[in-house]
Amino acid sequence: MNQILVAAGWALVGVAAGWFARWGSVRLAKLEELEPGYKAWQVYGPPIFAALLFGIFAYGLGIGPTLIIDSLFVLVLVQVIFFDLEHRLILDRVLFPSMALALVLSLFRHPWWAGIATGLGAGLVFLFLAWLGAAIFRAEALGFGDVKLVLFMGLLLGPLPVLRAVFYGVFLAGIVAVAVIVVQRSLKGTIAYGPYLAAGALIVLFQLH
Repeated sequence: MNQILVAAGWALVGVAAGWFARWGSVRLAKLEELEPGYKAWQVYGPPIFAALLFGIFAYGLGIGPTLIIDSLFVLVLVQVIFFDLEHRLILDRVLFPSMALALVLSLFRHPWWAGIATGLGAGLVFLFLAWLGAAIFRAEALGFGDVKLVLFMGLLLGPLPVLRAVFYGVFLAGIVAVAVIVVQRSLKGTIAYGPYLAAGALIVLFQLH
């Protein structure tokens, strides 16, 4: 029962954090000269999703430093998901501070260099895939935002976990891509990969504990 109460209480914190993420996203969009949307999923999605995730993480971890740190990263990934779905853009203003925090925390793991190596390796692989996609299809298959997101995921998760996260992300993106093709009856539709990579990171971040 205590664990349920902890989860419920932290979910309320998640609601507030999600509203903050939405408020910040609106202002960041205006800084990027983008027009924020005000559909129900855009406005209420971040607080609801953040509340759900905060509750799940609190139930699994209990109150402590790990929960607080993980919740910060959860909030970052929630912001990435909804902002990329809305604007097809992953912001450096969000990712770079998150990378810095993930880098510092990765130095306390053993070996200390694993997170750095993983982040750089994952980023370079996705950079090559982005270049290859552009060369073959003459279009941007992966954006540089996706490259930086995967670099962040590598710093955050480490070697083997980031592979699982990317697998989950690609799998989820594939399901959505097929659904888009079926609904639109066309192969011309495109999707943003960032939200699904971020969802994969959320799944693996929870699994790590």
